[in-house]
Amino acid sequence: MSDLVPAAELAARNTAHFPNEDATYRTARNALLIRKIELRRQIEETAALRRALPPGGEVPRDYVFAGLAGPVTLSELFGDKDTLVIYSFMYGPQRKAPCPMCTSMVGTWEGKIEDIRQRVAVAVTARSPIERLEQWKRDRGWRQIPFYSDTDGDFTRDYVSAEDADMPGYTVFTRRDGRIRHFWSEEIGFDMSDPGQDPRGAVQQDTLWLLLDTTPEGRGGDWYPSLSYDGGN
Repeated sequence: MSDLVPAAELAARNTAHFPNEDATYRTARNALLIRKIELRRQIEETAALRRALPPGGEVPRDYVFAGLAGPVTLSELFGDKDTLVIYSFMYGPQRKAPCPMCTSMVGTWEGKIEDIRQRVAVAVTARSPIERLEQWKRDRGWRQIPFYSDTDGDFTRDYVSAEDADMPGYTVFTRRDGRIRHFWSEEIGFDMSDPGQDPRGAVQQDTLWLLLDTTPEGRGGDWYPSLSYDGGN
């Protein structure tokens, strides 16, 4: 990365100006622009490091999930793709309702599944019975997101929570030469937050938070998405 033009030089190429802005605003905007260029580079470097990971551990078994049409194995979830993304949704049988945060994030996939599937296979799993998951899909008006039940919990215990806790998980698998391997999982835990920061991963995927980060109010410190806004939770 040593051949990159310094971020300050790139920012100096900015010619944007908006009505009635003063010099103080423009100076602050240019300083912010430098940081954004640096952040973009850090994101690219991190993604490159992830892509360059050595082979992960071979999957110990062909996990079986319950789908709407019957049992489905992990290998079958790949379809014709060589990469599979599985999101573990917090909706275990002990929960009265799904996790609002998981619901918020997965809901952003609804209109993008066909785009995602051009590149990789994707599935959402949870520990509740498939009938309960499908009912939740209908309640939300989701039609594209593929849900599967990890009925026996083997997958969850191996790749999400050894204690079978109701935890979120984002896991990527690869299939090369007939062998399925673990490629990457989000490993930033709730106990890794910086002071005053809500627990979250390095780069959050929920469009909700990315949008709020561009506003003067920001994410706020006491607001979270709800499952409904008509008096429900």
